[in-house]
Amino acid sequence: MRRKQKRLLQAVGLALAALVFLPNVGLWALYRERQPEGGPGGAAAGGEAQGSHVRKRKEVYFDDGQRKKDWHDKEAIRRDLECTGNGEQGKPYPMTDAEQVDQAYRENGFNIFVSDKISLNRSLPDIRHPNCNNKLYLEKLPNTSVIIPFHNEGWSSLLRTVHSILNRSPPELIAEIVLVDDFSDREHLKKRLEDYMAQFPNVRILRTKKREGLIRTRMLGASVAIGDVITFLDSHCEANVNWLPPLLDRIARNRKTIVCPMIDVIDHDHFGYETQAGDAMRGAFDWEMYYKRIPIPPELQKPDSSDPFESPVMAGGLFAVDRKWFWELGGYDAGLEIWGGEQYEISFKVWMCGGRMEDIPCSRVGHIYRKYVPYKVPTGVSLARIRNIGTGLCADTKHGTLGSPLRLETCVKGRGEAAWNNIQVFTFSWREDIRPGDPQHTKKFCFDAISHSSPVTLYDCHGMKGNQLWRYRKDKTLYHPVSSSCMDCSESDRKIFMNTCNPSSPTQQWIFEHTNSTVLEKFNRNLDL
Repeated sequence: MRRKQKRLLQAVGLALAALVFLPNVGLWALYRERQPEGGPGGAAAGGEAQGSHVRKRKEVYFDDGQRKKDWHDKEAIRRDLECTGNGEQGKPYPMTDAEQVDQAYRENGFNIFVSDKISLNRSLPDIRHPNCNNKLYLEKLPNTSVIIPFHNEGWSSLLRTVHSILNRSPPELIAEIVLVDDFSDREHLKKRLEDYMAQFPNVRILRTKKREGLIRTRMLGASVAIGDVITFLDSHCEANVNWLPPLLDRIARNRKTIVCPMIDVIDHDHFGYETQAGDAMRGAFDWEMYYKRIPIPPELQKPDSSDPFESPVMAGGLFAVDRKWFWELGGYDAGLEIWGGEQYEISFKVWMCGGRMEDIPCSRVGHIYRKYVPYKVPTGVSLARIRNIGTGLCADTKHGTLGSPLRLETCVKGRGEAAWNNIQVFTFSWREDIRPGDPQHTKKFCFDAISHSSPVTLYDCHGMKGNQLWRYRKDKTLYHPVSSSCMDCSESDRKIFMNTCNPSSPTQQWIFEHTNSTVLEKFNRNLDL
């Protein structure tokens, strides 16, 4: 009896030992698997090469079976931290009075004198959320074709864009960089650019045969892309630390995700690099279709603010998309001119077709926001310079303040596109009003008239037609349906006012220069003129 009890106790003891010991064997094996060789619990000798340690430490297995790694290039980051000089670490360049002259901005809309004095390989501050340093991304990521359209871009700003991509991207993830020249006429962008880029085997240059505008130029680049993913960037950007893997990781997990980096600001004067006000915010738009950035609602905020978050619409210029998914969406509407509005088209199609839009806080790219648009806009957009037939003078918004009357001034000639754009360009909008400025930089003032004899003033655009509704009639008069009168002017005091319509009066006849006839027809829709 005692012998049986003894055997029973031994069996129970062995069972208990197995329950305690065997699970820990499994945990120990898992621990060993996740340790770098040569590290704590590793089998490698302490003398193993340091490079191997770094490589092994980046590899981790997760429960979903997908292998991840740390994509940071620690050596490149260390080198950047040691850089000193003009603009290094993204610091503002100390400008002199001689470097702030108008000529510095005229060709590019930013200070090219300063840009030329900053290294093409300049270092940038790592202003990401600290948690980004510890994030791991899929070991197997798709490669990408980076599409960079440009038109008469500055030499140093274009090259700095390319260098920043090459310097801060894992080489195996860059299938190619495609520079698409939209009919530039500056000499430095011809053979000189081709000779320079010949040193980079994965950079190629395409050229349009006529001025196409941003959208069709992007489409040309996308049509020849060989990468799994298409990444669109502007030609005056600077990619920051580890910018690419966070974008490609999200697409690798869901090919119907379009991802955008955080867009930082490179100052157009001194080229200082800093985050946008408010930093991580969602894209949105108001009832007038103006793009805005708004705070993320508290209920949608992530516990870790460095994690990706959904956004209704993107800013438009900088994003990555699965190449096949881009064409499944139909690409861009090729009828879009120059730029502006394309971000809504893509964003709406993504949501309607079962995709998603995400902003990625751990991916950051700096962008120069121009002081003004420096290049000529070809025929085909809804822009006009409004010239009076009777006086030969042009409508002008030189004073351009709320409530100020519209006046006539000598038509600007030979003073550069900056002056022309600022005071004598107007936009016909789908709201059937007329606004100063080009579609991207138009002020929120509209031509406004309250009666058949009132002056024409600039007033806050309300989008409700009424006092701000205009028609351009076949007799070249600008008709105001609310007051049943036409825009008139006085050569003596250069005032613009409303008057009883008289098609035979030359001071009531206006020429709209540089305007797409199709846009004008849409502007006059639903009215037999």
